[in-house]
Amino acid sequence: MCNHGKIKFNYGAMGSGKSLHLIATAHNFKIHSIPFIVLKSKIDDRDGEDVVHSRAIGDIECVGITTNDNIFELVSNYLNADLFYGAKGLRWILIDECQFLTEKQVDELAAVADNFGTNVLCYGLRTDFKTQLFPGSKRLFEIADSFEEIKSSCYCNSKTIFNARINKDGEIVTDGEQIEVGGDDRYVSLCRKCYFEKTGNPLYKKND
Repeated sequence: MCNHGKIKFNYGAMGSGKSLHLIATAHNFKIHSIPFIVLKSKIDDRDGEDVVHSRAIGDIECVGITTNDNIFELVSNYLNADLFYGAKGLRWILIDECQFLTEKQVDELAAVADNFGTNVLCYGLRTDFKTQLFPGSKRLFEIADSFEEIKSSCYCNSKTIFNARINKDGEIVTDGEQIEVGGDDRYVSLCRKCYFEKTGNPLYKKND
């Protein structure tokens, strides 16, 4: 019988409550003494490299990782550690900002799940400000066991899909590097129709 862990990719636009969902899940694990660790890419350092922040419910400590870290080796160090209340045997890994993982690191997560039976919950963005998949997100869609969209609403009441980058004047910009860390001052979440209207797609008639 094949006994391995599962990988689930929870994705959503900015402001959809991904970090809130992660922290609530971690809180539930703590209550039930379920061993887990929280990882987060150090690329997003707005709230510090070693904390996951939610404006709704606060912070939770995490292990910051860089794109050079080997996640398989890192997780191996936690497998038999006393993580919570004397419980041993790492059962869950929660990852925030998983879009910033490299494809190699996603494969390392798969090896963790398959070799150690540890379940992995990933939280992150699907696409960048140009509507292109992040490499880490792309690889998760290719190899994860399941996916769940964390939904939120555009100002027009449709479901948000894209994260548009804005300048200091609130105008949408479509040029620049794929990764630029920021919050509400740099990004606005939009549905597909609003995004293409506001970015000047000739197939869409702009409605102000």
